[in-house]
This record gives sequence, C-alpha cells and structure tokens, in this order.
Amino acid sequence: MKRLLIGLLILAGAGTLAQQPLIDRMAVVKRHTVKVNKADSLSSLSIGNGSFAFTADVTGLQSFPAYYKGGVALGTQSEWGWHSFPNINHYKFEETLRTYELEGRKIPYPVQWKEPERNKHAVDYFRVNPHRLQLGNIGLEIIKKNGAPATIDDIKDINQQLDMWTGELNSRFTVEGQPVQVITYAHQSLDMIAVRVISPLVRKQQLKLTIHFPYPNAQFKDVGVYAAGNDKHLAGFYVGDGEANERINTSLPSTIVHTLDSTDYYLRCSSPQKANILQVQHDRFIIIPQAEKDAFEVSFLFSQKPPALALPSFKQTSSNSQQGWQQFWKSGGAVDFAGSKDTRAPELERRMVLSQYLTKLQCASNFPPQETGLTYNSWYGKPHLEMHWWHAVHFALWGRTELMEKSLDWYATVAGGAKAIAQRQGFEGVRWQKMTDHEGNESPSSVGSFLIWQQPHFIYMAELSYRERKSKQVLDKYKELVFATADFMASFPSFDAAKKRYNLGKGLIPAQECFDAVTTFNPTYELAYWHWALNVAQQWRIRDGLPRKAEWDKIIDNLAPLPQANGVYLATEATPDCYTTEKYLTDHPAVLGTYASLPASNHLDTVVMKSTFELVWKIWKWDDTWGWDFPLTAMAATRLNKPEKAIDALFMPVRTNTYLVNGHNYQDERLTIYLPGNGGLLSAIALMCAGSDANTTLNPGFPKDTWSVKWEGLRKMP
Repeated sequence: MKRLLIGLLILAGAGTLAQQPLIDRMAVVKRHTVKVNKADSLSSLSIGNGSFAFTADVTGLQSFPAYYKGGVALGTQSEWGWHSFPNINHYKFEETLRTYELEGRKIPYPVQWKEPERNKHAVDYFRVNPHRLQLGNIGLEIIKKNGAPATIDDIKDINQQLDMWTGELNSRFTVEGQPVQVITYAHQSLDMIAVRVISPLVRKQQLKLTIHFPYPNAQFKDVGVYAAGNDKHLAGFYVGDGEANERINTSLPSTIVHTLDSTDYYLRCSSPQKANILQVQHDRFIIIPQAEKDAFEVSFLFSQKPPALALPSFKQTSSNSQQGWQQFWKSGGAVDFAGSKDTRAPELERRMVLSQYLTKLQCASNFPPQETGLTYNSWYGKPHLEMHWWHAVHFALWGRTELMEKSLDWYATVAGGAKAIAQRQGFEGVRWQKMTDHEGNESPSSVGSFLIWQQPHFIYMAELSYRERKSKQVLDKYKELVFATADFMASFPSFDAAKKRYNLGKGLIPAQECFDAVTTFNPTYELAYWHWALNVAQQWRIRDGLPRKAEWDKIIDNLAPLPQANGVYLATEATPDCYTTEKYLTDHPAVLGTYASLPASNHLDTVVMKSTFELVWKIWKWDDTWGWDFPLTAMAATRLNKPEKAIDALFMPVRTNTYLVNGHNYQDERLTIYLPGNGGLLSAIALMCAGSDANTTLNPGFPKDTWSVKWEGLRKMP
C-alpha cells in the first residue's frame, strides 16, 4: 500500500507515467550486446570517446585492413588529426568563385568548375584539403607453424562481443587450434586504446603487434595508402625536439613520430612487460613481446604533440572506460520496449541502443562530425552543417544537452568566416558554411554552396539549450550568434513587388537537392523553417530585454506562404509539377520536414499537410532516399497522429534503411555507414515518446494496442 501511494505521488508530480524511473538501463543495454561470429567486412566494431575512435576487425584490433577496405573500414581517427597536401601551384580560393545574377543581385558562389583547367584544379584542391587523417592501424601478426603469417581465413572459432555498458571489446578466436583472446578498451578522455592479449602464442613469440601508418589517398573514401615506395611520409622513433632518430629497433616504452609533408603526429607505446619494437619499413613497426607468460598488455596513445612518458595501464584504462560508459548510460533518457506485441520492437530497441552508443563515440566531439564520424573519411572527412541537426539534436532531446553543446560552441570559432561569406555575397549577419572543416573554411560545391537549410539549425539548437536551463547564462552565451544568424535570414529573401511579399530565392537548392539553383524559389520546408527560426530569434530578443527587430518582423509578416496546389503542399513554388515529374520524386522528401522537426508555423494547414503526407507515402521513389529520410517521415507521421505510419516508416524495407550488426546505418557500397540515420532515429523516437509542445499525448508515435513503451528523461520537441 505504501509503495502504491508513493507511485501515485510520483504520478501527480510528474503528470505522466513516463516520468517514473521504471527502466533497468543496464538490462536494456546488455540485451543488445553486439555478437560477431564470422569475419564480415561490414561488421567491424568501434570503441572510442567522442573525440577519438578505433575501429577493429574480428581480432579486436586492425589486423586485416585490406579485407575490410570495401566495408566498414578499419580507421583510427581523432578530432585533431588533419592534413593538407602542399599547395605547390599556389591556388587561391577566389579561383573557385563564380558570380550569379539572382533577383537583382550579383552573388559569388564557390562552385565546381569544369573548365578552364586552372579553376577546375583549384576546386579539386580546396575540396580535398584539408582532410581528416586516418592515423594508423594497430593489429596482430600471428605466425603459423610453417612460418607464414596468418590470413583472415586462418581466423577460426570467432566469438567477439562488444559490451556497450562498459566499452569492452572482447574478441576470441583460434589459429591452427591455438586460442587467442584480445580485450580492447578506449580511454574516455585520451586518444588511447589499451589491449590485453592472452594466448600461448605470446610466450612462443608467434604473436606480434603491428603498427602501420598510411598516407592519405585524396579520395572521397579515405582508408589510407600503404606502399613500400611511398616516400611522401616517414615514421621513426622520436628522440625530442621534433626529431626522429635512425634506430630500427628499441624497447617499450617508445614514441613514434609520423611525418606527412608539414604535418607531424605521435604514437606512444607503453607496456608494463618487456617488449622490443622494430621498424621494418618506413611506415611499419612490429612489437615483439618478451613475455614469460601467455598474456601481454600494451597501451597506445595518439597525440598531436609529443606525449608525456607515462600512459595509463590496461587496468586503469578498463576502469576508466567502464566508469565513463556507465555514467553515459545512467545519464539522460532511456526507453524500454519490452513487452510489446509488435514483433519489430526488439529490432527497434536494438537500433536505438546501438545508435546511442555510436553517436556518443562518433559524434560527441568539440566539432560537428562528418557523416561517417570517426570511422573513415567520406567527403574527405569534412562536416556538412546541414547534417549537424541530425548528428546533435538528439543529445538534447535525450536529456544530454551538454553533448550537443560541445559542437554547438564551435560556431563561435568560425563565425568570422561565416560573416565573411555573408559580406562577400552582399548579405547581413553570418551565412553558415555548408561543407567545411574545423577551421570553418568553405569547400566549393555546385550543390552545397546553394543550400540554406543549415542556417536555422544554430537557432534550433540554441533554443534547445535554453529550454533545458532557461538561464541568462545560456542567453548571453549564444544570443549574438542567434541574432547574427537571424540577420542573414532576414536579408536573404528577395522582395516580390508584384505579389508584395518576400521570396526565398531564386538562387538556392532545398534540402531535396534535385532542384536547379538558379530557377528554384520558395521551397516549402525552408519557408516554414525560416518563419519559425525568425520568430524564435525575436523571442530571444524579448528574453534579453530587447524590443523586437523590425527588419525581422517585416520578413516574418510578409514571407511567401507555403506553396500548394490541388490540396497538397508543393516541394517548391517553382515546381508545380513536382508530383508528376519523376526526377522530383527522389532524394529527401523534404516537404515532410515542414511538419516533422518543426511545429506548425507560417499558417500551416494540417489537413493539407496530411494529404501531402499520404501522397508522398504513396508515390515517392523510396529506393532513392537517404537514411535520415525514414526518421523524418516518422516524425511527420507522429505530428499528424499517424502512429502506425510512424512505425512503418522506421521499418521501411529499403536498402538505405538497413542497420548492420554493429548498428551502423548502411547506405551503399560507397557509404557503408551513415550517422545522420542513427541520430535521426533517436530524434524520432524522442518525439514518438515525449511528443511536442503542441501534443501532450503519451507516446503519440506508437500504436497503443501493440506497443509497450516505457521511457524516462526525454524532452519534448518544439
């Protein structure tokens, strides 16, 4: 009876059953421990801490990078590891600019020139440079009885498990009947892994550890180039003052310096046991344990500067990892689908748990992440700011706002570059970069340079931060950039004298990227996002004791209405044939974004939106979409009170909606992982559970008769 009364008091105070601490979080996470029992190039597993990641094969290390090259490649990446090829031809970024006459303005955009040759090569240079580095591979070399090194085909009896509750990667296998166990952890505050290898092959000196440093390949997907004759980079034992000596062998502990052109970085190797380290090629080293037992422990620290001599031990690193991951899982929100009648519930829970793990270790950096995180490079390792919402917003919705704020704070460091873009193009405020790097440099693109939907993201994320704490400290921290963002948004629309309104465009490409930049105007989603974000910016002025800004209200009050025809919203006003022309039925169904991540605004008619949703659902070319399109659709369905469709959207049987055994959202052979899909899934689940400001229904995105949904710690979406 006493327990019942306490429960009723909790209900009365919290308002919904969902706010009670009902969930055994460890049980939810542990039941989705990743298990791998065969070599598969798509099943590699990552450990990391948000700013550093190490992706391993079935040996628990990176022993067979060639085998995994076409799948989920075996990368080691950090937030600091960047490199540029020498600009020997002295290209200037201005050579990538082309001026367009748009709505009475002459606006220069950095685009992909096809000719003349000089401009084309300048574009190629600034797209590729700078690029994120694949820091190196650390693997095993196992010598068979005949003296030959073991291949991937010699790895038998595989039993690999990733315990996400502790961050432990435990890999067991045999080679010629000899057992091998490798336990791998990533430190949670250092760019470091620690390894424990247990095998009779250690004492027999048939098991060695290898270190291999690559050179960038300058391609879209960079898994590094290993070539004996590649003299563009060199590694050696570090002796201080930026120098490497000519020793070819030494003992642990030891530091290696890797030099690529003008870039240096370091790898510190340390063990409490005796081991020799031998340089066998200009870019390759072997560690030979001198162990009297079957176990060998070693720690590896990657660093931008020469590291301190002492490294945490394997025991210290394992303890650090366990504490760090348990702290993460015990923070913020949690969801439990146990007891659901829908047979898809366990799979959705698996995707949800693994997406939390992957985004924590891949996307919780001090910078916006690239779309493949810290695993391998795509688009040369550069972040795409229109995807930042999909990488980071879920952290705030799951009550981990501090993880979103880590990369949100980066905008202040690149605001000068964003202001320069706006000034160059004749606009006010800051125009946020699209495809960029950690320094905020632009990358020329005939599509990306014309996108605008990354612009309101900063306001959206700053608003989520304010909603979490409602403090003057948050206002003071972000207000200047909120206002500068809104200044650009108010100066960008062009006045349509005939219709006495302001248009977005011409001269833009919407989130659905299949439209022509020069002729497109008034995309529905961007109109709604513009209207909502400018209103939020005005609220920030009021919160700060300032009057509303007249220039912003002029746009808010006179922005073009959401274009529609035949009872549905159009993708853009420039394309009234968007639902009868096949090329407009591909890529992102961004029109649904008008009422997905956004609340109803700009006089949205929910009846028209519902008809739009039903039409898009029926005729869209779903096979030509991206991983975040399915969460987008689920969010729209949730706001439209279509929970069955929300679930169906998350399980649409389309290749780009595939979630691999490691939890990664697979797209195609080029893009084997895609973290916006994982982040989008988490944002969708938050909305489906906690609802939005306008919807107080409990679990509005789940059918009540087939789903049992318990949650805690989630936040409402605006």
